[in-house]
Amino acid sequence: MSSIKSGVMSVLASIRNPRLGNDLLSAGMIRELAVNPDGQVNFTFLLGKEDPATLVREARKALQAVDGVTSVKITVVDPAGPPRESHAPPGPSPPPGTAAAPPPPPSFDHIKRVIAVSSGKGGVGKSTVAANVAIALAKRGHRVGLMDADVYGPNIPRMFGMFERPTVIGGRIQPHEAHGVKLISLGFLIDRDAAAIWRGPIIMKVIQQFLGDVDWGELDLLIVDLPPGTGDAQLSLVQSITVAGALIVTTPQEMAVGDALRGARMFERVNVPVLGVIENMSGFVDPDTGKRWDLFGAGGGKRLSEELGVPLLGEIPLQPELASLADKGQPIVTTDAESPAALALSALADRVLEAATRETITLPVLNT
Repeated sequence: MSSIKSGVMSVLASIRNPRLGNDLLSAGMIRELAVNPDGQVNFTFLLGKEDPATLVREARKALQAVDGVTSVKITVVDPAGPPRESHAPPGPSPPPGTAAAPPPPPSFDHIKRVIAVSSGKGGVGKSTVAANVAIALAKRGHRVGLMDADVYGPNIPRMFGMFERPTVIGGRIQPHEAHGVKLISLGFLIDRDAAAIWRGPIIMKVIQQFLGDVDWGELDLLIVDLPPGTGDAQLSLVQSITVAGALIVTTPQEMAVGDALRGARMFERVNVPVLGVIENMSGFVDPDTGKRWDLFGAGGGKRLSEELGVPLLGEIPLQPELASLADKGQPIVTTDAESPAALALSALADRVLEAATRETITLPVLNT
């Protein structure tokens, strides 16, 4: 047995399934393990609905640290049903009478990384974070796009002060551009007072069109502002394109944290890494006295990050003009760059980029 395979076997034998009380190998959760001489590791991971989804991510990260391992490809299979996710290379056609696994998401080679910005509930400042982080990254010289996937309440047009319909050239939608960020939103395409009463297939189509029919050009990062919750838009996104990771936005209060936890677990379930937690409205510091007021409680973001086992990437202070500037289409990182909130958002952008660069991108495929 090669030293690489020995290391792989040792790692898999060291990871325990808390539900079963034994390691992955003893539990029979690892099948078809292959370790190539060039360091490529391939195997099937049998993960039931009752098993922690984090076991896949834990195994992948541990295997990447083994000397000689160059890549890790995992096919996650529910023992009770067909595969939910695949990162394996194409194989032979299935025997007659058997069901084929769904195809992987299409390739978008012109988009290097996709980062989803999500929240468990509305009103926590998710769109504000997405917009300002996108601008801060663009100011650092990165090619950035911002896709407003909140089909029920698209706020990006107002935050950027742009409402015109985009032009179409050669059948391709030309995204708007502001502050160095390319933008697309349903708010550019429908009337402001139009009610979006849409079912899942239509939402899926909108997401796919925003990805495939918009002339994004070459992007280093595409930030996707998702609607609150764990619905059709979230599932449509991870079915349509490889997502490098998700950011979970919450406020300090426990109700928001509980909702955000459910959103984070959804991403874990479809094997999208949660890059970290962002606590918005974390507190107000009186500029005259320096006294801090925790108007929405304190510590919720830190508690959520600890429960998820991910970093707390930033705490954005409550700042009265932050919302008013957003309503005027003046993002705070450009309008008041030295304010506490703007400095926190700029620092957050650096941490987001670092976290996204560290993560290995996977190809989630869902059956819905």
